[in-house]
Amino acid sequence: MMDAVSKDMSAVPGMDAMDMALMQACMDACSACEQACVVCSTQMMDCAPACMNCADMCNTMMRAMLRMQGMTPASMMAMLDACIAMCQTCEDMCLPHAEMSEVCRMCAQACRACIDACQAVKDSMTV
Repeated sequence: MMDAVSKDMSAVPGMDAMDMALMQACMDACSACEQACVVCSTQMMDCAPACMNCADMCNTMMRAMLRMQGMTPASMMAMLDACIAMCQTCEDMCLPHAEMSEVCRMCAQACRACIDACQAVKDSMTV
């Protein structure tokens, strides 16, 4: 799959130098975060709305990274920033429940991993 994405990106000015390993790690983290957030949103705690929003954002980020047509460096940065912000909000909402809910703990960890992966992609784009 990454070979197809790489070919798509080579036609986009400014996106041809993207690190495919970082992109794959980011997509994997987005997928894991989306899944954890969906499960966490069923816990009926006050973090549920943040988890649902985060799941949607992670899914959107992952799909955008798979479909690079129309993506520019500025739009990629904006998407990464939005995903980081949403994951940070979700992590902040789930952490207070982490001691009493294994699901919230795992969700917060998945959010942190997604933040770190998105930041790594951003950092690779600004070098």
